[in-house]
Amino acid sequence: MSGGDWKELFQAACDGDLTLLRHHAERGVDVNFAHPEFLSTPLVASILAGQEPAARCLLAHGADPCLGSELDGLTPWQAAHRMGMDALAQDLQALGAEPRLPRVAEASYRPGWAWWNWFQRRAV
Repeated sequence: MSGGDWKELFQAACDGDLTLLRHHAERGVDVNFAHPEFLSTPLVASILAGQEPAARCLLAHGADPCLGSELDGLTPWQAAHRMGMDALAQDLQALGAEPRLPRVAEASYRPGWAWWNWFQRRAV
């Protein structure tokens, strides 16, 4: 699939656009790919964007519940735990994700979407 399709899938995951997300996932866009420009997986990005239904959609379409996001420095379980999505964290654990928290040094670092959310709040 072309990069544009993956980028649309990634954006749909972050926006919670389930129709577009399903469209691309059902046509074979790799839901586990981390584009070199993004360095984030769609699953972790959707969780950090607060889009639990999108995260569940990705899991239903084969997203790896153990695949961490390089940019964010988080696994899907860690992202769900950080965002207070306890039911999702439990479901990820049932799918094989190991429940572990980031080290203290990493917990204070605001990578990826957390930084963007902070920036957006400051810009208002």
